[in-house]
Amino acid sequence: MKVDFHVHTCYSGDSLTSLEEVIKACRRRGLDKVAITDHNTMAGALALLEMAPDLVIVGEEIKTDVGEIIAYFLKEEVPKGLPVREAIARVREQGGVVGVPHPLDRLRREAMGLTHLLSIIEQVDALEVFNARTTFPSDNRRALDLARERGLLMSAGSDAHIAWEIGHAYVEMPAFNDKDEFLRSLAQGQIVGRLTTPLIHFASTWAKLIKRRRS
Repeated sequence: MKVDFHVHTCYSGDSLTSLEEVIKACRRRGLDKVAITDHNTMAGALALLEMAPDLVIVGEEIKTDVGEIIAYFLKEEVPKGLPVREAIARVREQGGVVGVPHPLDRLRREAMGLTHLLSIIEQVDALEVFNARTTFPSDNRRALDLARERGLLMSAGSDAHIAWEIGHAYVEMPAFNDKDEFLRSLAQGQIVGRLTTPLIHFASTWAKLIKRRRS
């Protein structure tokens, strides 16, 4: 199956993508599963799960004191701003999977960076080794090299904030029915992806401006 591990909806502060648009884009592009990983909220993932339970992995992109982590198979929302080890512990307590998105992206303030990443690397299940919004391909390659060196699982995601982006990066992996099967399946996964244009970040900025005006 094809799984995009990093997708945002209108429940993120920098996206206007409706839940209906997410479903249509996934069906159109042949994605079998999509992880809904809105910023610091599970609300979009849970709402979409009601609409398309076959499609959704419930996730959250969580801002910590040293950068973002990304979590899958969550049951309870993890609040933003926690020390990274506490945030990871809260994911673990509910049986979730811990990842790190765009870990070595040199242009993103939210990226954890190598020093902080190495300090918690033993607690990480998977690194995002291909993020379609990463500007410099070498930043993705460095994440891939680190995942291979440390024997970590590897994920990929579009980091979509608009529907057009969905499916730009995904993992081809055997089918799974639960978290344990998911981890075994991801270990056999193959990364597929292409970078989007760096101009796509203006879409997120525009979404923020629109939401501020509405509020």
